[in-house]
Amino acid sequence: MRLKKAGIESATAEVEIILEYVLQIERIDVYLHGATLLDENTLARFDEIIKERCTRKPLQYILGEMYFYGRKFLVSPAVMVPTPETEILCDLAINYIKNEKLPAPDILDIGAGSGVICVTMACEIPDAKITALDISQDALRIARKNAERWEVSGRIKFLESDAFKALDINNRFDLILSNPPYISDNEYRELPPEVLADPKIALTSGAEGLDFIKIIIEKAPYYLKNKGRLMFEIGYDQAEKVARLTEKDSRYRSIAIMRDLNDIDRVVILSI
Repeated sequence: MRLKKAGIESATAEVEIILEYVLQIERIDVYLHGATLLDENTLARFDEIIKERCTRKPLQYILGEMYFYGRKFLVSPAVMVPTPETEILCDLAINYIKNEKLPAPDILDIGAGSGVICVTMACEIPDAKITALDISQDALRIARKNAERWEVSGRIKFLESDAFKALDINNRFDLILSNPPYISDNEYRELPPEVLADPKIALTSGAEGLDFIKIIIEKAPYYLKNKGRLMFEIGYDQAEKVARLTEKDSRYRSIAIMRDLNDIDRVVILSI
């Protein structure tokens, strides 16, 4: 198989996704009826996609879409390809809001990218009021399109912003969420081609990968309501470093670090 020869480990799964895309059918129908639906045009399109994927360009960028939290989102090289780990962040946020029975929660998404976090929160928490920030105008265009696609654009305020800078100091949120850049400069050099295709600004954050996280930890309490929470993703080896950063900040009452499906420390939860 060409994809395997190109070094793509999930070749079989990707072939299924490509067939689903070119045939415009559900995954189960690929198995049931896929062979009967293939014609010259679809085979030619399938071959084009396979050739492009063999260059190690991310499949999501080739197709221009991907699933996140059960919904199809538009993606482009202007945004980082969302990962399954970010679904864990959304799970934790949704469960927190529902368990606390927060009425009409105010939510801030820092580094919105394609909008998967803010749009998912708007869809799952219908009375939420959401502000989404990103430094990239191109990313915000994609995020707005995804909000329109899922009919939640009226409940998300999109702002071009470097971290918190575009916010009014009087803004207060029940919950601040972020999948920040957290890859160190050295780690970046070792990343696979697919990840290197993501915008570098969405990936790297200084020598230890902690520069942006430090900003979030320092600034978030100014924008959180009393008993508000901050939740953000971290790199595989950053839990202890982040814990030490928060220990120095008396504004935080507690910290919890949740692991992903690979048993890696992944999401930090801070309470003020």
